[in-house]
This record gives sequence, C-alpha cells and structure tokens, in this order.
Amino acid sequence: MDIRELRYFASVFRERNLTAAAKRCFISQPSISAAITHLEAELGTTLFIRHKKGVAPTASAEQFYAAARRIIDDTDAARNLFRKPSTRHALTLGLMRTLDQPRTIALLKPLTGNSEIALRLVGIKEAADARIISKNIIDAGEHFIPLWVERYVAALPPSHPLVLKERLRTSDLAGVPMIDRCHCEQSAFFGRNASARQPAAIAESEDWAMALVAAGVGIAIVPEGVARANPDVVVREIEVDVKRQVGLAYSAARPPSDALQNFIAKLQKQRPKAGRAGLATKRKR
Repeated sequence: MDIRELRYFASVFRERNLTAAAKRCFISQPSISAAITHLEAELGTTLFIRHKKGVAPTASAEQFYAAARRIIDDTDAARNLFRKPSTRHALTLGLMRTLDQPRTIALLKPLTGNSEIALRLVGIKEAADARIISKNIIDAGEHFIPLWVERYVAALPPSHPLVLKERLRTSDLAGVPMIDRCHCEQSAFFGRNASARQPAAIAESEDWAMALVAAGVGIAIVPEGVARANPDVVVREIEVDVKRQVGLAYSAARPPSDALQNFIAKLQKQRPKAGRAGLATKRKR
C-alpha cells in the first residue's frame, strides 16, 4: 500500500461514493476503484459494500480509517517540516451557520492544507472575500457558484413514536413539540399554519437544535447533512420536497483575489463536466 491509496480510501470513506471521491481526488472512477480493490486484497478484508447509491463502509473500514488518517496526517506533517516559509495569501470566507460539518470539512480541507493560504473564517454578515451560503440569501450583485443541493428531513429523538413511520406528513406533526431554528424552512414545510405553531424551543445553531432533539425536547426540520451527521437522532423523510442549494457567493463589483480565483478554479474542477458550462457563466442578481 502507498500513501495515494490511503488518500483514496479516506476520500471514499468520507464521500460514501466512488465517483464523488474520484472527483475530489482529481482521478478517474476506475482508478480509485482499482486502488480500493488493491488495498482490500493487501489487507485481506472488505472495506466497502457497493450499493445503488454508492458504498457503505464495513466494520473493517471503520477500524482502518483511524489508522489511515494518522498516516496521512503524519506524512503531511513530515512534508511541511522543512518547507521554507513563503508569502501567504489571505483568504477570508464567510460561513453560513447552518452548514453541515462533513461537507464543510471536505470543502475547507484543501485550503487548510495549503501553506500558502492564510484562511480566516467569519460570519456571513462580516467583510469577506466570499461567502458559503444558501442561494436564497445571496445579495444583489453577487456571483454564485453552486456547490451542492440537499433536501430537508425530520430529526427525531430515538424513542419518539413517529420513528415507526418511514415518511412524515405535516398532519403527523400536529400538536407535536418542535424545535424551531432561526431560519425560514419551517414555513416551507408547514405552510400557512407555520406561524400558528408553538415551538418547544428555538435554536440559534444546528448543533444546539440537534442537541435538543437528542435530549427529547422535540422534532426539528433540518438539512439532511446536518441530521445524518448526528448519531443521536433518527432521520425520517418528510412529504414536502423542501431543498436548498448551497454555493460560493462573491462580489461582482470587485475582481477576486488570486487566492479566491484559485479556490474557484478547484471548485469548478470538482463539478461534473455537464455542469461546468453553467459555472463558467457567473450569475448576477
């Protein structure tokens, strides 16, 4: 095994999808599949179970990931040990508070691993080179590069009786304690009756909302990535198709810095070929 195979394995483990992992590693899907097969043969165990939507890590993969991550991190640390200091380019990104952790970590990892980038993260209302936000809150005069689309789901306490249903209707939640968030997605699910509801609590962050759900205070309607990243809640689909598109927004009034241009170029390479034409044409509101 070599360090490249370990990096490919780690990417597949995070993405749960060979094609997505290959795009993130800038290689072909057959190449990353062959690397995983070779790694499984060398280790003498199955690391992933293939299914229609991607792959699922086995118990062996869960165990091996920690060791692989340590080797990758130690290798990167060794490479940086004797690197000469270089001029660092500042890049300030405003992050929406409701981003799910796995996608955000994967998005920022190339930046944090670049010794030439001085990354600074701020809130979306602070001065920044660009913002990672939902499309519905971009400002007039901002370009927007789509990154991902995710649907909303219901996050429930594990012992809640509604976990017995695979899909929840609006009527199922009538009179049920809810955890509201400081955003407007609740109205998209509950429609006109949203304002008439009495929430059990109002959470200012996704982590706090998930903590309240896990504690049994109520149910929350949240982005799927947020819910599935929390092992202490149960996820159920909802009848209303509520989605959000997250992307990188930056000012059209001033040219992007070199650091931001490089970041944008990397994001465009990670997009499917069919979507690159759309990315090349920047959108102005």
